[in-house]
Parts: sequence; C-alpha cells; structure tokens
Amino acid sequence: MASWRVRDFHDDDLDQIVRVWEESRKTGIDPVYGLAEILAALRGDGVGVVAIVGQAVVGATIAQVNGDRGWVNMLALADDWRGKGLGSAMLVQLERRLVQRGVHRLSALLPEGETGVEAFRNLGYETRDLIYFERVVPLQPQEVGRLERLGGRVLPKGLWDSLAGMAREKMLIERRLVLPLAEPDLADEYGVRPPRAVVLFGPPGTGKTTFAKAVASRLGWPFVEVLPSRLAAEGPGLAFALRETFGEIAELEHVVVFIDEVEEIAAERGGRPPSPNQGVTNELLKCIASFREREGRLLVCATNFIRALDPAFLRHGRFDYVIPIGPPDETALAAIWERYIPPAVVGLIHLDALVQASNLFTPADIEFAASKASQRALETAVYEQGGTTDDVPGPRTDDYLVAIRETRGTLTDTMVCEFNEDIERISRL
Repeated sequence: MASWRVRDFHDDDLDQIVRVWEESRKTGIDPVYGLAEILAALRGDGVGVVAIVGQAVVGATIAQVNGDRGWVNMLALADDWRGKGLGSAMLVQLERRLVQRGVHRLSALLPEGETGVEAFRNLGYETRDLIYFERVVPLQPQEVGRLERLGGRVLPKGLWDSLAGMAREKMLIERRLVLPLAEPDLADEYGVRPPRAVVLFGPPGTGKTTFAKAVASRLGWPFVEVLPSRLAAEGPGLAFALRETFGEIAELEHVVVFIDEVEEIAAERGGRPPSPNQGVTNELLKCIASFREREGRLLVCATNFIRALDPAFLRHGRFDYVIPIGPPDETALAAIWERYIPPAVVGLIHLDALVQASNLFTPADIEFAASKASQRALETAVYEQGGTTDDVPGPRTDDYLVAIRETRGTLTDTMVCEFNEDIERISRL
C-alpha cells in the first residue's frame, strides 16, 4: 500500500474532506459535531491537517481555537486507512500547530466507538467523567427570521407535563396527535397517516389554546398563532393576508399553526346576501388544502361555537379529528386546585369542598379564585392579625370558599348541555 504523509489543510481539500467525513459516518455512530460546524471552524479560526496519499486525502483532523484551549472537532479516516497510525500522526501534527497558536489545553468530545478514539488514547489524552448535554433547536438558521415575521416562537419544554388535570383530553390528544407526529416511521409501519389538521371545540376558557401550545412544546416544533384580526388590519384584505401568511408558513420545516375563534372566518356560508367573509372562508379552505400536502406540520383550529362553522369546513379530508375540550371533571378540578394552592398548606385544605363549590369553573376561573383567596389571606394576616399567625401562613379552606362565591364562573348549565350535544353530533375522534 502506498505511503502517506501529513500536511496543512488547503482550501482545495474541502471536497475530499467532506468525502472522508461521510465515509467515517458509516460506523452508524452519531458524531458530536455536525459537518456544518466543522466547515465553519475551518472557515473561521480553525486549524486543520490532512493525511494524503499522492494527491488524495485519506484522513483529516480539525480543531477550533478558543483562548488557550483547542477543541478537536473532527478526526476522520477513509475506509481503507483505519488502524494504520494515521489518526495518531495527524493528532501529533495538529497539536504542534495549536501550540504555536498559544493553545495550552487540548479537548475532544467523541462518542464511544467513534473513529479516532484509540488515536486519542494512544497519545495520552485522558477521559473525564463529564455529563454531556445537547438540545437541538427545531429551526434551521434561515427559518429564524421567517418565524419572527410570523410572530411565532419555540415554546419551552415541559408545557405538556404542566397541564393540570384534564386526563381524558390529554390521553386522547397524546394518542391521536402527538404519537403519530412524534413517531412518523412507527406510524407508517402500522399504516397510520399522521394528522395534518384538527379542530378543538368547547366552551370558553376550557384550555384549547393551552392544549395547542402544549402539543407544540411536546413535539419541539415552532408555534405560530394566526390572528385574523391582526391580518385584517395589516394588508389589503384578509383573504390576501391569509394566503401570504400560509405561504410564509409553508417555508418552515416543522410547525404547529393555531387559529383561535376560527368561527370568525369560517362561519356558515350561503346566506342572502352573501356574508362579507365568504371570500375569506373560501381562501382559508384553499390554504388548508395546501397546508395538508406536506409532512411535519399541524394546523389546530379552536372554536367556542362549533355550531356556527360552515359544514364544508368540517368535512372529512380537511380535518382529521374534531376533538371536544370540555369543562374539568371532579378529578381535574382537584388537580387544578392543587396546582394553585401553596405547597405548605395544601394538606390543610378541604379539596372536596373546593371541587363541589367550583363545579362549573374553568381552569382560568380556578386560577383567578385561587389568587383572590391568597390575596385575602395575606391582607387578613397583615391588617387583622398584625402580620403574625399561630400556624403555617397561607390561605385556608374558608378563604377559597369565599373567593369562589365572589368569582363569576365562565360556564353555565346551558353551555355544558349544548357542549354534550355537540359531542354526540359533531365530534370526530
């Protein structure tokens, strides 16, 4: 076999370095640094050496300089040149060049079994007991500006787990929406097509917006809320603005799009004279059809008045599911109350009494009443008890019951009755 030699990296080596890097990936082990990061190091303040046979590059190692530390980003070898000492030789030459740049400490991050692990060990590199953390931001660099223009954002992790109660709705959404979207290959094996669009319906304040955001957080996808009122104020017309907005959204690789109170732009058509919004509804239906053509995206429309929607809007082929999000049941009410009661006093509160007294409360109503009870207890302690208390400070059951009586609940028996009728007639699970 021909002999090899090590020299400095030249710009015209780039294509061959990419080829060698791709060959080194055949081990099936994911590298710590991606190719884009490696190439950025070369174009920036990086140092690189290559091993060549004749004019062919058969190995490369690249490092980035950060103060007095050099980070080795890549050590790659062509298939036929592993185990022949090239890795160690390149590291020796790389180290000499780094020392000349003022580097005092050399570091590298490699998965166990990766190409070059033995070369580092042979040259006296020591392993350290460290915990490596990594989070992949679900945005390509070119998507950042587009997401900002759309008013979208990447939501923090953990919103799904922070949803208190609503176990029935969470289970349904987890199984119907999140599972096939998060595991598309597994879904494909079972013949399941991941959903593209869903409608959430239910009385006001039951958490439809919260569920949409939690799904985006759970998937790690950007969240974009389309606000018809804002679009109408910005452009020459709402239909045009919708078309332009969905055109921008189409350039995002993954996204959860949310339209709240969709009945404002998808109300029943066919009246005489035609509704001014009829053209807007037609445009939205076209946008939904285009949106459904690509994978990796989910449209969530929410409405408090599903009976007001145009029947064509809800037909099969446009929305995969029509999911009810109803008032919290007793188990959910207890879980939501526990979330807002201070931990120090939660064991002192008669939860059953709170649940019974807040039967028609939404999660937002409970949050308001809990805050009111805490404020009431604080004022009592400061102004009536001189800032002292004989036991654990905080609100008591009576404080919460008073707050509940003083809180005007969002729901009524009529709303709940109509919602149950809508579940029978309209929901699609």
